[in-house]
Amino acid sequence: MPCTDEDRAARMRPEAAGLLWLMPLMVLLLFIGGCTAPLSVPTSASGAGATSTTSSPASQTATPQGAATTASKNAPAVALLPLQPPVAARNWDDFQLQAARRLVAANPGRTYLGAVPDPLLAIPVLEVELTADGQVSRIKVLRAPTQATDTVQLAIDAVHRAAPFGQMQQLGKPWRFVEVFLFDDERRFKPRTLDN
Repeated sequence: MPCTDEDRAARMRPEAAGLLWLMPLMVLLLFIGGCTAPLSVPTSASGAGATSTTSSPASQTATPQGAATTASKNAPAVALLPLQPPVAARNWDDFQLQAARRLVAANPGRTYLGAVPDPLLAIPVLEVELTADGQVSRIKVLRAPTQATDTVQLAIDAVHRAAPFGQMQQLGKPWRFVEVFLFDDERRFKPRTLDN
């Protein structure tokens, strides 16, 4: 999927712009509609922040300790809804899908679920390493875009907001997953896992 800086406003479909208000409602219904367990409020809405090394885009890492998270200037101020308690996944495919859905639920106003625009603004790729209880222990940047480089930090912050991801002992080590973040012109992302 190519990324360019061409006139993005000309590519915005009027029918898509008119339906943007439906997205938060759709996300809410998707994740809370089938809930049978009581909701719990996470101890931190934004995670503990992230630090990253700067040796090269392919070897950048981030840890939960360190600098404060960076908020997008373009992201609307949206109240975070309590996340459902994470559920232990049966296998890695199940986990990947649950993690992608949790990323969307934890980042209202920062995500989209519709068709992926062409071209995309940026496509950062993160490898997330977890502890046994699903907390983020390390984030490695596998691909950093050459433009809109701030989307890497937006993706890292989104992962921290979604943590914890549930108990990991039933899955084989290493407890790592890779997610591709498909950013649109408004710096909203869609996890590639949900684009199937």
